Amino acid sequence: MTSQLAIPPGVDEYASFYAGYVGRVPAGDVLDALEQQIDETLALLTEFGEARGAHRYAPAKWSVKEVAGHLADTERIFVYRALCIARGESQSLPGFDENAYVANADFDSHSLASLMGELAVARRATLSFFRHLDEAALLRRGTANGAPVTPRSIAYIITGHERHHQAILRERYA
Repeated sequence: MTSQLAIPPGVDEYASFYAGYVGRVPAGDVLDALEQQIDETLALLTEFGEARGAHRYAPAKWSVKEVAGHLADTERIFVYRALCIARGESQSLPGFDENAYVANADFDSHSLASLMGELAVARRATLSFFRHLDEAALLRRGTANGAPVTPRSIAYIITGHERHHQAILRERYA
């Protein structure tokens, strides 16, 4: 039997805003992609080093450290949504303003290494969580930020979101 995590979510399982993220996920089990991806992201962030952790490619853009912190924050938020929906939450879950979260986090006062460690811990928790969901929980439907969503689609969104930021780091920050 094919795992539900190896089948991309249908377009009715997430808001259209996330289609670009879901489309970035390679074929195969999304958990394999998540596991491999964290090593890629950490290697990419390591290339910047502490000296370039505060680098911004433009004045109003996030620093490398802020991107790392944003990835950890976003992963936690999305996994929280997946947890709530997998457990049968019927109330709509709130959205969040990623720019406000970054502005209030003071990521630049932390070392890039510590932020990378935080991201790695978040990813280990993400992988553990999704590995313990059964097929029914992965397909359970809920609402987040006013749109339908399933835990399966959230696994894809997390993966695609990080791939999106990897591309920005390579193209604009390098």
